[in-house]
Amino acid sequence: MAISSIQLCHGVWSAGARMAFSSSSFEQAISTSVRVSFGFPGPIGWNSCRFKGSQSRTSAVVRERGEKIEEDPPIDESVDADEDRQIVHSPPKLPERDFTGTDAVPIYVMLPLGVINMDCELADPEGLVNQLRILKSVNVDGVMVDCWWGIVEAHTPQVYNWSGYKRLFQIVRDLKLKLQVVMSFHECGGNVGDDVHIPLPQWIREIGQSNPDIYFTDREGRHNFECLTWGIDKERVLKGRTAVEVYFDYMRNFRVEFDEFFEDGIISEIEVGLGPCGELRYPSYPAKHGWRYPGIGEFQCYDKYLLKNLSKAAEVRGHSFWARGPDNAGSYNDTPHETGFFRDGGDYDSYYGRFFLNWYSQVLVDHGDRVLALANLAFEGTCIASKLSGIHWWYKTASHAAELTAGFYNPSNRDGYAPIAAMLKKHEAALNFTCVELRTLDQHEDFPEALADPEGLVWQVLNAAWDVSIAVASENALPCYDREGYNKILENAKPFNDPDGRHLSAFTYLRLSPVLLERHSFIEFERFVKRMHGEEVPVLELYPDENHTEFQGPDGQVAVE
Repeated sequence: MAISSIQLCHGVWSAGARMAFSSSSFEQAISTSVRVSFGFPGPIGWNSCRFKGSQSRTSAVVRERGEKIEEDPPIDESVDADEDRQIVHSPPKLPERDFTGTDAVPIYVMLPLGVINMDCELADPEGLVNQLRILKSVNVDGVMVDCWWGIVEAHTPQVYNWSGYKRLFQIVRDLKLKLQVVMSFHECGGNVGDDVHIPLPQWIREIGQSNPDIYFTDREGRHNFECLTWGIDKERVLKGRTAVEVYFDYMRNFRVEFDEFFEDGIISEIEVGLGPCGELRYPSYPAKHGWRYPGIGEFQCYDKYLLKNLSKAAEVRGHSFWARGPDNAGSYNDTPHETGFFRDGGDYDSYYGRFFLNWYSQVLVDHGDRVLALANLAFEGTCIASKLSGIHWWYKTASHAAELTAGFYNPSNRDGYAPIAAMLKKHEAALNFTCVELRTLDQHEDFPEALADPEGLVWQVLNAAWDVSIAVASENALPCYDREGYNKILENAKPFNDPDGRHLSAFTYLRLSPVLLERHSFIEFERFVKRMHGEEVPVLELYPDENHTEFQGPDGQVAVE
């Protein structure tokens, strides 16, 4: 009986990991060139490390349209007893498209949220260099980093500290990677995947103590401290400045301080934060207020500034009594059919409902319009982008309630993303959209009551953007380490048989972590990068020699005979 393949894998990967992550000094890490590859073929290949359930055969199949796919014949999922051992058979792989020769889609990787600490210092320079080298070894194009407002302009208005970011950007440049930089005007913490807490600047919070209406507010009067309400975009309530002036001053200072990185082309894109999580949406589903998936969320227009805006809109319309939010829209965790506003035939489609939703969604579009106009002034000649969240739950209902509370006026009888795409086109801004890795079938199996359709939503949003000829980038909404998720991203990145050859302009992977750098995860990630780049990848056969048989003993170890 051969040595345990699990032990073999562990030994090989541990050696590789030690090589990749050990460095005697920061300077040595920068200057030393280390090639760490887990690709195919290579010294650390699949043939040297066989996992449980890996026996398979692969055949090539050609569809009618001439598209090559890789497909396994059916394999019996039986488990045969052999004394105290079990023969383990793997399920068949799903068919895969061959992306060899397709247009390359650049791949960026988001850096950890805490890569820069609250003192604006680089948290772990040596560790970061080693991790970036690993990413560079598989030809990742660059990284994305948040430039947090709460760190840079933390204590005093218009006093900026960029020191940690300057050191970070120098490391990225030395490794010949590109940068996507996010102007993050929101709080970090309290959302899915947040492992650090970065509040808004202290001087903003001090203003908020005496005037909490600078924050978004729900019907019950609860304030959301994650970002500023769009109602103060043009109100001089921030020590003599409006909110958009504060954002512009921040962006302009960044452009001046990092001029060399713009001139060298290291900074390839600026993503402008426009709301919670940096996304252009209302904070309609905050976990801190008790929201749980798949709740419909709540409208967030009850600060005094947005209510004043609503009152003016109602007066212009000639119906001053419409200057109010819906009183039958339920609460955060309700379902659409439980409310008078969102149920089928509900008030969302009444005269008042259409007025309110038009106003609510237009405030969102106007905010994006104002901030992106100033971003173009600050970053003239550099690509700018805006991020939209993929709110896919309740998409299969008539009202699309969760989208409505988030500001996307997208019921079944209206395209709510076309006005946003038109606004982005006005500023030649790219659209960055999430949830491209999600499958509708998976959502139906896990939460059938949510009536979700991420695939339908992705297709609608991508086409809304492509119809006005703006670039579309994307990122995964949740961590993704498996072949199935990567294949779904590839399908959306490069639509099959698109007559116009449309594809994503870039993809940003969420996010750099120890799990991603684990051997099996990283092998899958490298394969994904190659396919996104249009490179040829070998078929992954864990057992090219079908005479091998794998056994699992009672101790859980795996061996090959």
